[in-house]
Amino acid sequence: MNLSQRLVETASEFKGKPAYYFMDQPTSYAEFNGAVNKFASELEVLGVKKGDHIALLLGNTPHYVIALYGAMRVGATVIPVNPIYTPDEIGYILNNGDVKVVVMLDMLVPLAEKMHGHLPKVEHFILCETEADKGEQELSSLSVYTKMKSFTKMIATGNPVYNGPELQDDDVAIILYTSGTTGKPKGAMLTHKNLYSNARDVGVYLEMSDQDRVVTTLPMFHVFCLTVALNGPLTQGATLLIVPKFSPAEIIRLVKKFEATVFAGVPTMYNFLFQHEGTTKEDLQSLRLCISGGASLPVALLENFEKKFNVMISEGYGLSEASPVTCFNPLDRPRKAGSIGPSIVNVENKVVNELGEEVPVGQPGELIVRGPNVMKGYYQMPEETEATIKDGWLYTGDIATMDEDGYFTIVDRKKDMILVGGYNVYPREVEEVLYAHPEVIETAVLGVPDPNFGESIKCFVVKRSKDVTEEALLAYCKEHLAKYKIPSSIEFIEELPKNTTGKILRRALKDQVLQNN
Repeated sequence: MNLSQRLVETASEFKGKPAYYFMDQPTSYAEFNGAVNKFASELEVLGVKKGDHIALLLGNTPHYVIALYGAMRVGATVIPVNPIYTPDEIGYILNNGDVKVVVMLDMLVPLAEKMHGHLPKVEHFILCETEADKGEQELSSLSVYTKMKSFTKMIATGNPVYNGPELQDDDVAIILYTSGTTGKPKGAMLTHKNLYSNARDVGVYLEMSDQDRVVTTLPMFHVFCLTVALNGPLTQGATLLIVPKFSPAEIIRLVKKFEATVFAGVPTMYNFLFQHEGTTKEDLQSLRLCISGGASLPVALLENFEKKFNVMISEGYGLSEASPVTCFNPLDRPRKAGSIGPSIVNVENKVVNELGEEVPVGQPGELIVRGPNVMKGYYQMPEETEATIKDGWLYTGDIATMDEDGYFTIVDRKKDMILVGGYNVYPREVEEVLYAHPEVIETAVLGVPDPNFGESIKCFVVKRSKDVTEEALLAYCKEHLAKYKIPSSIEFIEELPKNTTGKILRRALKDQVLQNN
């Protein structure tokens, strides 16, 4: 079984039921599957063969979902790309990923015109029309014009009945380029088995059904959305409420209008919803479940959100290399605040020391994972693959603990750990204390060079009131933290830098500190 095949089954079972809403307009499962067939058949006409690579430079639109499933149906490998990356970042991925076809928003035509001479392997640019017709004459003056195709025309002329080549479990379905916090991004190769098993297992674990309406506002090019808010729900016959861009007001409107039952977001989104002026428990009363991932959710925010809106947040954990989900707080057992929960079905997690030996309960170590969701490897990077996957186990680079009930807690990223005078300090434990202060909206903690202790702790804080001072927050930290964990300085900032999924970018803050010093 794979995602493309499962969609055929779901479309047969739920023909007239909405697969998704976009701009409040429904598209049925039968219509969605027909559009997938049309796009796949037209890709074949363009010369796309099984194993070819297709990049998607798209935001949250039906174009993305149709192109994703259409590319998989023709047997191609999909490479999702953040459309707001710089030309250099996009160019690296397209060239490194041996991309043959690029599916992109029409507003990116200037980018295609600028870049196509540096992309010798790209044969076609498929434009997804979102604006008024640019006019054939305007486009025909471009040097990239001969490589351009219209998404709309492909859907209009494609074959609604299309089977495509036979797909094997081990065929690579998607290559996800990691954020590249240490050097150039690496392409994690996820097979059809990886993606389908994780989507199915997450859907079942979170008790998704054809009665669910899932708010899909996380970026579709990101693996969290891909499995939890897109593929997982679709395997169960649920309906997606596609949101082009996160906005607290728009989320509340959609939840109320369509009686949404599931919301998936990163901690920043929960913070914005919680802080949004005028929101009440009634605004989100149809939700049966909220899902958090992408970064650790501060316990204070989790508890405040649940108390205000009377809805449970299930925090989980995943990474691109694992398709991504490995853990989730369960729905049929107690949820533990601050924990990422136990292993989901069919996936194993354990905590090990530097020698790869499992550590005792409660002791921190590196979290490692194995299961049908673990990637095939990094694209054209055998050495990096060997360093990451050892004896079938994926080494995540995250520090975690496991309790006596098998619940895991992420302490921090291995690379983010701060060494203060020989003592290990994990940014998250300092951040948890600051988030509990009523005047703190957001915070990020990092280590900075210190001539006496090797590193010291610096905090960036977005505050609620202009009256709160650094001295007051440092005094608060002294009440709740061991001496070596107390920040050496706190800097107030208007807004924390974030990536497109809302994850706080500690690296950008560290670069800022180093520049100022």
